[in-house]
Amino acid sequence: MVHSSFAERAMYFFGVGLARLVYRVKTIGSESIPGTGFLLLPNHITWVDAIVLQLACPRPIRFVIDDAYYRVRFLHPFLRLAGCIPITSRRAKDAMRGAAERIRAGEIVCLFPEGQLSRSGTLMRLRRGYEIIARQADSPVVPVWLDQLWGSIFSFERGRFFTKLPRSFPYEVSVAFGKPLSAETADIATVREELLKLGEACYSEREVLRKHLGYACIEGLKWHPFRTAIIDGLDDSTLSCGKLLAVATALARHLRRQCKERRIGIVLPPGKGGVVANLAVVLAGKIPVNINFTSARESIASAQAQAGLTTIITARPMAKKLDNFPWSSDVLNLDEILPAMKPAIVAWWLVCLITPTRVLASLLHVPRLGDRTEAVLLFTSGSAGAPKGVPLTHRNIVGNVSQFAMLLATTKDDLVVASLPFFHSFGCTVTLWFPLVEGVKIVTYPSPLEAGKIAALVERYRATVMFGTPTFLRAYLRKAEPHQLRSLRLLITGAEKLPAEIARAVEERFQQPVFEGYGLTETSPVLSVNLPNPERREAKDSVQPSSRPGSTGKLAPGIAAEIRDPETGSKLSLHDTGMLWVRGPNIFEGYLDDSVRTSEVLRDGWFQTGDLGRFDEDGFLFIEGRLSRFSKIAGEMVPHEVIEQKIVSALNLNTHSERVLTIMGVPDAAKGEALVLLSSIDIDAQQLRAALREAEVPNLWVPRTIRRVEEIPVLASGKLDLGKCRELAAAA
Repeated sequence: MVHSSFAERAMYFFGVGLARLVYRVKTIGSESIPGTGFLLLPNHITWVDAIVLQLACPRPIRFVIDDAYYRVRFLHPFLRLAGCIPITSRRAKDAMRGAAERIRAGEIVCLFPEGQLSRSGTLMRLRRGYEIIARQADSPVVPVWLDQLWGSIFSFERGRFFTKLPRSFPYEVSVAFGKPLSAETADIATVREELLKLGEACYSEREVLRKHLGYACIEGLKWHPFRTAIIDGLDDSTLSCGKLLAVATALARHLRRQCKERRIGIVLPPGKGGVVANLAVVLAGKIPVNINFTSARESIASAQAQAGLTTIITARPMAKKLDNFPWSSDVLNLDEILPAMKPAIVAWWLVCLITPTRVLASLLHVPRLGDRTEAVLLFTSGSAGAPKGVPLTHRNIVGNVSQFAMLLATTKDDLVVASLPFFHSFGCTVTLWFPLVEGVKIVTYPSPLEAGKIAALVERYRATVMFGTPTFLRAYLRKAEPHQLRSLRLLITGAEKLPAEIARAVEERFQQPVFEGYGLTETSPVLSVNLPNPERREAKDSVQPSSRPGSTGKLAPGIAAEIRDPETGSKLSLHDTGMLWVRGPNIFEGYLDDSVRTSEVLRDGWFQTGDLGRFDEDGFLFIEGRLSRFSKIAGEMVPHEVIEQKIVSALNLNTHSERVLTIMGVPDAAKGEALVLLSSIDIDAQQLRAALREAEVPNLWVPRTIRRVEEIPVLASGKLDLGKCRELAAAA
């Protein structure tokens, strides 16, 4: 072990002591730190990462730093005394040899493998230089994750550095050390995977995840009580944050007295009524169940039976539109009960204005902690069969809201378009709970299909953020004028794969890029999303990509991932294509009263998404398709979505206005499965085969049967209705 000088020990003692006055560091996994020399690989979030790492590590660390910073006059004496190792692009090999020598001498050497500070808070591409040092030193490699530093004054959160106030003092930080990896196994994919797992471990320890959803909403709404919370796009009426809280509070008191059951159904579209009903049910200590009123009667009845619903909240205009709906024994019409509550609403509005959050929550019997108890109940879309009940906990919803908030970095000037149905997980978390918790203004409209009217709302109110699906984007291409969407800074799509031709058409028509995201009901739902690239502070700065065409973006903070073989379950590299498994605070804990199906998808906290995916070296996730949308023909996995894109390109079809075809697999005695092409337009079989042959599509991928249908079945969410498509294909 190299002995440090008295001056170095003194600087270490006083420097660490001073830093502890500013930062309160929680260390995870310190028992993994080897007693010998090793290479430390952290993520890089702020200018003070080195100080925080040294606070967490019981031994001195030698940092490899850029020579330009090492030579800064007022820093140089301290960096030299701390034993930092300067590195330049011209003499990188010398620095690497020096680092390897220090490690062999028993010291800890730290290299930031990203090579630069993150401008987005996400993990960037790892550079390969660390592999050379590790192999030269023949030493262990220890990944380490720095958590909660994004948002500190030394980070580039919201594009600002050092021009914001610290969120707390002392500032709380978590540092997680991973298990040592051998130099041979510490390739880029493995180190990235381990860093993501450490990030998930840190994120899952955050205190915010334990909050009750109702308590978080009270906090969010009380922060700016006079700011507009909702603009109702139907009648242009508004509700301020304070008044919304007052109306929901009055209704919550009524529900607590009148309804004894745990869960309450809600049959309302996006609008003031839908928001008030959901918030009131949560404040009443109940569980909201937004029912998919566009489903078949049998599916609705099944969901009601599974949830044990006896009370449903709706409104008379809504009920009149649903002739064949299986209503429960007790139906509460908001337009009947709220007018009688006006005196109570006024009283509660005054109480909400003057009462601190904790006192108000106590008056409403809303606990501060919700954690792993059920908060909302959703049902899967039923695109692949009967809908499954997905109970999401307070931890799931609050966790995904906090993850999404970090990604979007919304401001007081943002206005979110809320037109996705609340029974859809995307609409539920992103356009209902996220705005309530984060205090973001929304403009609502009851149907995402009325693109022309929504586009007019975007133009009138200068909305900045809009969510949709590729199916809904097709409607905007038909019905919206190019200038109407100019105010948007974010147009995000999810629920199904974004066809490249739709993305191009939207950008050409509206001068707006489309950012694709990915998630599932079971993940609350957001897992990953593309975002605009962070702006460079100086022209010489390298671009840090936050979006990549064809991908679904980078994982949200606090989510770990593995790629496993879909048949054997054995682990693969993140860069290989295989079954995507994820873990994080937003992952549900099991299907409603269905332990069998739960055990099929959940193992030790890891969730099997059912999607085949891979990551590139920058960390972008590429979804190759759902396993259910592959056919195994003659032993080969054949991707339906890829074939669909090949057919669209080969025949030069216009799919901007609507989905015109889909591929389905049906049982085949000879080869296991056979492909059936469902098409809403006339397609000549010989012409199709010739076009695919010219495009060099494998013969195995060419559909043998073409069935003409009136339209391709889709669900209200815009996703393909796989159940009905299978029926049509089987009948062919």
